[in-house]
Amino acid sequence: MCAKRRRKISSRSGRDAGRKGKKGPPEEKKVAVVPVGSEDKVTREVAAKPVKGWRLWLFRGIAVVVVPVLVLAAIEVGLRVAGYGYPTDAVVKVKIGAEPYYCDNAKFSWRFFPRNIARAFDPFAFPVDKADNTYRIFVLGASAAQGVPDGAFSFGRFLRVMLRERYPGVNFEVITAATTAINSHVILQIAKDCADREGDLFILYMGNNEVVGPYGAGTIFSPISGNLWLIRGDIALKSLRLGQLLGNLLTAGDRAGPASWQGLEMFLEKQVRAGDSSLQLVYEHFRRNLDDIIRTGLAGGAKVIACTVGSNLADCPPFASLHRMGLSDEDLSKWEEVYRRGSELEGAGKYVEATECYLQAAEIDDEYAALQFRIGRCCELTGDYEQARDSYINAREFDTLRFRADSRINGIIREVAGGRADGGVHLVDAAGVLDRACEHGIAGEDVFHEHVHLNFKGNYLLAGAVLERLEQILPERVTSRKASDRAFPTETDCAERLVYSDWSRYRIAGNLLNTYIKRAPFTNQLYHAEHVARLENEIAGFKAGLGEGFLRKLSEQYLRAIDGDSNDWWLRWRYVELLSGGLGDYQSAAEQCRVVVDSLPGYAMGHAQLARLYGRAGRTDEAVRHYLEALRLSPSADVHYRLGLTYQQRNQLDRAAKHYSKAIRLQPNHVAANANLGAVLYGQGKPDEAIGVYEKALVSVPNSVDIHFNLGILLHKQGRTNEAVKQIEEALRIDPGSAEIRRVLQKMRKSGG
Repeated sequence: MCAKRRRKISSRSGRDAGRKGKKGPPEEKKVAVVPVGSEDKVTREVAAKPVKGWRLWLFRGIAVVVVPVLVLAAIEVGLRVAGYGYPTDAVVKVKIGAEPYYCDNAKFSWRFFPRNIARAFDPFAFPVDKADNTYRIFVLGASAAQGVPDGAFSFGRFLRVMLRERYPGVNFEVITAATTAINSHVILQIAKDCADREGDLFILYMGNNEVVGPYGAGTIFSPISGNLWLIRGDIALKSLRLGQLLGNLLTAGDRAGPASWQGLEMFLEKQVRAGDSSLQLVYEHFRRNLDDIIRTGLAGGAKVIACTVGSNLADCPPFASLHRMGLSDEDLSKWEEVYRRGSELEGAGKYVEATECYLQAAEIDDEYAALQFRIGRCCELTGDYEQARDSYINAREFDTLRFRADSRINGIIREVAGGRADGGVHLVDAAGVLDRACEHGIAGEDVFHEHVHLNFKGNYLLAGAVLERLEQILPERVTSRKASDRAFPTETDCAERLVYSDWSRYRIAGNLLNTYIKRAPFTNQLYHAEHVARLENEIAGFKAGLGEGFLRKLSEQYLRAIDGDSNDWWLRWRYVELLSGGLGDYQSAAEQCRVVVDSLPGYAMGHAQLARLYGRAGRTDEAVRHYLEALRLSPSADVHYRLGLTYQQRNQLDRAAKHYSKAIRLQPNHVAANANLGAVLYGQGKPDEAIGVYEKALVSVPNSVDIHFNLGILLHKQGRTNEAVKQIEEALRIDPGSAEIRRVLQKMRKSGG
């Protein structure tokens, strides 16, 4: 009875509270239930309170996310409006005359390299509004696709010549968007920037730099990461002005890395063994990047041709070798003895006996790349070509300076691109084509300049292989214009159209010798002295035939080629070099260079070359204007130096010093800029500053004859004869054949008592 009463009272008190608008017990508010459609005001208010709290937290959460994003976006917009940073797209829009064009962005690679050594495209420009009769091709890759050592003879240039011959009336645009030292991480960004430019075809020739390029296992640039999305996030961040600001703040005052581009020599300390676990990351990243590059091309409406990558097997000894891990001192001693004996037998021409010794060494340690190359060479000389090829491949695979695409890279290309013809993806086995073109099926100097860069014949063969596949997929609007009466262009035909001559061979061979072969790591290769001697003989032979009569005839050939293809800037650019460097006709050279600059207004090197030509003609005002334009487009130590020299010649010493200083800031080891800056400062009555410049320069270039000599002269003028004599003695030690240095030294010693 009491229990019932208590329950009844409790029920009544709740109803009374509701009728009188009074609050019920606190615990009852927490358990209130609102029936659907209920009109009970109090109950609805009670139930709404938790909803209001949820909305508050949602608002706070949105504020925490959105407000910082808005702030960062505002900073990004502000930086852009203020002109801070640089554009990061590979392709940018410009006006040439009154027409809109797409051209290369000289600052594109700043995201991936320090600015003072950033790589650049060979310039290109193509109309924004694609004409109906145009077939647009993008060639993507690194230096081998770019055509190094001379882009005028890249395989893309051959392909354009072949297509123009086969399909007259069709406008073939072949845009080579490739540059030195990049790999698939960078090429993917280029592909994205080209995808919405109405391309009909992407041609991929890449894979040599996967280890040494940005984010590779053996890079000196952006370090490798196990997470591909972190790499892509880093690349994306650097595309923002805010990211560029953060990067500049983080690296302010950091002068780590090379002062100037030093080629393959920069990677000497970045050896990577064949079994290194980091290579697996490289392979996986390459696979995913390659697949994404292909997908990007297809999404943009283009077909894709992916090529395997060739490398010099027979005539490119490995750059560096390491013994296998865990080799004991005793086994190493045995290995070295057998290897030494094999080397002696090989040197004596006893190749069979040498091979036997080398194979004994391989039983102890077969991972030493130089050993594998020696086995290959001896087997080739004794006619065992199958074993020779296998050993040459092993030498490449075990090379610890990995500048050549290995078998795994080419395997990935075949796996990713093979069997997808129905989807618009086509495979060309370029490596196989190059091998088959060489004696015994082993690619060598018949098709390569050095390790991976194709010579004239090699580029012709690669272009021919691509064209053979391309002709199977060209649209009817192109194939309907095929000239049935024209044969497939021969190598000689291409040489005529591209103006390839002994002048070209002479220049290329000299560039190879001085830029590559005489520098590390080539100097570490087996049989290096033989290679240098062979190139020097070739250069001497070419030079002997470059008389004035030959050069005049070559000039006429250039004019015929330009008349047949007036839009080919490469022809004019090489003609400029012939006119200025071979014939000494600076006025005609300037006229041709002016045409190049007008058609490629964003070409910094074009403006710099035109400035030099104007300077030689005494037109210094115009020279200064074009030097300044070149610097606006792409800051360069050499251009700052040349502008400083122009100002110095005009006796504008303050401006000269300013630009010499900027050149040194970009490239501390720029000898001429340091030498001239010291001379200018001394001429301004600042001897102590001049001496300081020279002393600082010797930290970067300790073996510079000019700096030691100039410093010695200044010290002597300041009465510091003993110090001066030491500097002149050092200059003479570096250049013992200099009669002038010897004369100055004798004079100083006499004056010093």
